[in-house]
Amino acid sequence: MPDQNRCPWAEASPLETRYHDEEWGVPVRDDNTHFEFLILEGAQAGLSWHTILQRREGYREAFLHFDPVAVGKLTEADAERLMQDTRIIRNRLKIAATINNALRFQEVQAAFGSFTDYFWGFVDGRSVQNEWQRLEQVPASTPLSDTIAKDLKKRGFKFVGTTTMYAHLQATGLVNDHLTSCFRYDYIRSLG
Repeated sequence: MPDQNRCPWAEASPLETRYHDEEWGVPVRDDNTHFEFLILEGAQAGLSWHTILQRREGYREAFLHFDPVAVGKLTEADAERLMQDTRIIRNRLKIAATINNALRFQEVQAAFGSFTDYFWGFVDGRSVQNEWQRLEQVPASTPLSDTIAKDLKKRGFKFVGTTTMYAHLQATGLVNDHLTSCFRYDYIRSLG
């Protein structure tokens, strides 16, 4: 869609354009997809999103199709094996956090019925509709992401800081941060 007006960050590469045009900001109400984004956004800490998107399929295979139950059963030996897997970011703390977060994720599911119910509860089940006109207006974090990050940390999650959580809110459609001039803005708004 070369003649479409889209968020400027999405023009950086064809991979980012496709992600923006097809996924970013679409409201997610599926636990495994939320878990996928928790893994990917935790892995992104200190890196570019492009780097993570390039490795997304590697993460999908290495972390058992983002199944939190299967990931929660990974052992120390599995973590050592993953440290040798060039398809993912080989960071010991991030790998350990992913396994830990799978267990915490299951605890949230047990307590709330689903992670989706827990997460969407922070916005009363409806997407926050922002009306940014310029990329510079889009925040890196908000009081909402502060609250969610604090709650997740209290529950034992790792690599879930406020900036990471804001990225999760954007990716999974709890906030609509497409610029108002972007061709996806009205569509995403209609899903909210």
